Amino acid sequence: MRGTDQQQSHAFSYISPEQRVPRDHPLRPIRTMVDEILKQLSPQFNKMYAKVGRASIPPEQLLRAQLLQMLYSVCSERLLMDYKILFRWFVGLNMDDAVWDATVFTKNRDRLLEAELAKEFLARVVAQATERGWTSDEHFTVDGTLLEAWASLKSFQRKDKKDASPPEDPGNPSVDFHGEKRCNQTHESKTDPEAKLARKGAGKEAKLSYCGNLLVENRNGLIVDSRVWEATGIAERYAALEMLQEVPGIERVTVGGDKGFDTADFVRECRNLGMTPHVAQNLGRRGGSAIDSRTTRHTGYAISQKKRKRIEECFGWLKTIALLRKLRHRGTLKVDWIFAFACAAYNLVRMRNPAASFERPLALSQIAP
Repeated sequence: MRGTDQQQSHAFSYISPEQRVPRDHPLRPIRTMVDEILKQLSPQFNKMYAKVGRASIPPEQLLRAQLLQMLYSVCSERLLMDYKILFRWFVGLNMDDAVWDATVFTKNRDRLLEAELAKEFLARVVAQATERGWTSDEHFTVDGTLLEAWASLKSFQRKDKKDASPPEDPGNPSVDFHGEKRCNQTHESKTDPEAKLARKGAGKEAKLSYCGNLLVENRNGLIVDSRVWEATGIAERYAALEMLQEVPGIERVTVGGDKGFDTADFVRECRNLGMTPHVAQNLGRRGGSAIDSRTTRHTGYAISQKKRKRIEECFGWLKTIALLRKLRHRGTLKVDWIFAFACAAYNLVRMRNPAASFERPLALSQIAP
């Protein structure tokens, strides 16, 4: 049964968390925006829980706690359970309320995954920004990055288990793969089978990874949509086209991107969608660039090339502050959920004070007392 998300101010506490949090604290505007979104999602929460039984931890509190973990770079859910007054106030707990066990996140994660709440939460955050006139509906940027999976190279073994021998230490076996040709077609990770071996470029170290993709509007650099796909090498372009298909409106829009998107297929599909591709020219590509002077001669192209670099700020925040550089979840579904929720957290930080936060993203731990 779904628990009740109610926080009392004075009835049973000598110290009220509401009074202990400063009025100008940066978490206050974020809490206001989050509460509005959670209120809109309440009908979906009701469908996720039984009508009778023991009351559970309210899903609103679980999602607020998940936001805190990203905003304050808390490296584990178990460490997050060591609440201080500020955290208790944001989550919705009084000073004498019992803190739930860290395993509550694990037990409820599947329920939240099935409802696709992370995507819905991100969409409602974007809707709030749109209502305030902070987003652009004409100019966008797409890009992708590699997210290191929670699996070691030791687990990347042959699918057919050829020449397999019992390890001398089953808990932490020694694996000598030097000189062995390994690829995603013949090998897979025993820890996370959906993670693929990939590298950022020639000469770079190959790691088990996922491909995280973003669609960002160019006015204030807010994340509009996100996708996590398997790191196949071409996932960025296909994920970008999937996100672009969901861009609302009938007006022609521009799409910025780096040289990796300068391919004939991507440019052609963008034009079929009624969008103008403003991707960087890859003049060293065999056959030349797919973008010619008919596009590059316009002033808007130069502006898109300048604005598209703001997407790197999003990736930097997600990896450094939200701790997604090294994932803690396995499987495309869970990684996609946590990635979308982190994107919503990034937008909330930017939206808490537009006059200041639209200059550059910050971690709340850098500005909070």
